[in-house]
Amino acid sequence: MSKTNSIYVPMNTLLKIILTISLILIASTIALAQPGLPNPPNQAPIDGGLGLLAAAGGAYAIKKLRRSSGD
Repeated sequence: MSKTNSIYVPMNTLLKIILTISLILIASTIALAQPGLPNPPNQAPIDGGLGLLAAAGGAYAIKKLRRSSGD
């Protein structure tokens, strides 16, 4: 019987291949791990300038509506 069709890999080489593949997989999962979420941002209060802009926009809309209904 000849072993021309079978692939013979020594046990030492097979262990090295398995160890190398496992180390690569472990290292890649550690390298690609996502860090934890940062603290949520501080919430800015909606007052002051934004309130004035909303009031000015409302006043402008009322002025336009009165002007267009007067024609």
